[in-house]
Amino acid sequence: MKEVIIVKESFKREEIKYLLNEEMYNKVMNELSNYLVKDEYYESKILNIYYDTPNYDLLIKSIDKPIYKEKVRLRSYKVPSLKDNVFLEVKKKYKGVVSKRRVVCTLNEFYNYYNKKEMIKKSKMKELDYLFKHYDLEPKIFIGYDRLSYKLKDDNEVRITFDTNIRSRTSDLSLEMGDAGNLYFKEKTYIMEIKALDSLPLYVTKLLNENKIYPVSFSKVGAVYKKMKGSELCLTA
Repeated sequence: MKEVIIVKESFKREEIKYLLNEEMYNKVMNELSNYLVKDEYYESKILNIYYDTPNYDLLIKSIDKPIYKEKVRLRSYKVPSLKDNVFLEVKKKYKGVVSKRRVVCTLNEFYNYYNKKEMIKKSKMKELDYLFKHYDLEPKIFIGYDRLSYKLKDDNEVRITFDTNIRSRTSDLSLEMGDAGNLYFKEKTYIMEIKALDSLPLYVTKLLNENKIYPVSFSKVGAVYKKMKGSELCLTA
C-alpha cells in the first residue's frame, strides 16, 4: 500500500455516488474491467477526523442540503506518526460541484497549530485558519474506510472509487490512535463514487442505466451523525 505523497492543493469536479451490494459490485467490475486501469494509489486506507463547532453546526447545515456547504477534516492514508504527512482540508460543495483546498503538513505541525496556535506557513492555510477561528472548530467524529481507486483507460480525468468497511468513533479523536471504529453497514456494501470534470462516457452511463444503478445522496459523516442521533438514513435519488 502506497502513501499518498503528491496531491493537488485545490481542484473542482462533480462527484456522483452509488450504493452497491456485493452482487452488484461484482457485476459492475466484471463489465467495466476492460475499461479500467488501477490508479497510482490503487489501494488505500483513508482516515479522517472531522472538525466542527461544539454543536455540529457545519454538519447539521450540510445534512439540510443547502446550495452551499463546507466541511473541515484532517486526513491520512495510514495510521500516522507525528512525523508523517497529513492533509488538512476544507471540502466545499456549491450547486453539485465539489471543490477542495488542502494543506499538506506533518501531524506534529498540525498539533502545534491547533494546540499552540503556531501558524502553518503553507498556501491555502489562511482560509483554513479563518474557518477554525470563525467556527471555533474542534474534533468531533472519526471516519475510516478502505478504498480501491481506478481511472478510465480512455479518460484519466474520470476516477471511479469503491469504499467499504465504513467505520466511525467519537472518542480517541486523533489519527495516531488507529483506524478502529464501529461499522456503519451490517452487510457488505460498497460506495461507488464517480469523479469527473465533464460528462461520462456512453458505456458507463449505459451500464448504470441497464442495471438500474441510480445516484444517491450519501455523506459518510452525515450518515454516521444521523445514526448516532437515532434517525434513520434517508437516501435521495
